[in-house]
Amino acid sequence: MTTWSGFAAAAPRIATIFTRRHAATGKLCMLATLRSDGFPRISPVEPRFFEDRLWIVGMPETTKFRDLGRDPRFCLHTATVDTQVTDGDAKLWGVVHDVADRALHQRFAEDLFADIGLDLRGQVFDHCYAADLTGASAVEVGDGHMDVTIWKPGEPERVVRKH
Repeated sequence: MTTWSGFAAAAPRIATIFTRRHAATGKLCMLATLRSDGFPRISPVEPRFFEDRLWIVGMPETTKFRDLGRDPRFCLHTATVDTQVTDGDAKLWGVVHDVADRALHQRFAEDLFADIGLDLRGQVFDHCYAADLTGASAVEVGDGHMDVTIWKPGEPERVVRKH
């Protein structure tokens, strides 16, 4: 599975843009999953970094998490509010793994409580999805051009400049 530090070392430009945009939007991202009929679903989500992993978590029993339980493929896009994309934007995609480790769930709940005050301590998690990244891209616009940075596991980032 992809650790965040491993991803950041392999794709530093994309990781920097993702973390910058993630922080700038109050951790809001848009999650793409596949519905049971095969059509895409786009849902807001607040992914979290914890113990060097990216976690896709949220309210239990929602359709987005039912989608992931049925088909673990996802795409995560930083929330873009600027049509000029002056701060860049990033997409990460891959598959999730449901981690059924109650001790980890409780450490996660402690960290969540310390960070934002949401108290899930002592609760049993239905699902806890760790993201395993299989690709990523980022866009930066400036000086009359657009740079698209692309990453795949085992390869270095590459930048495609568009004028």
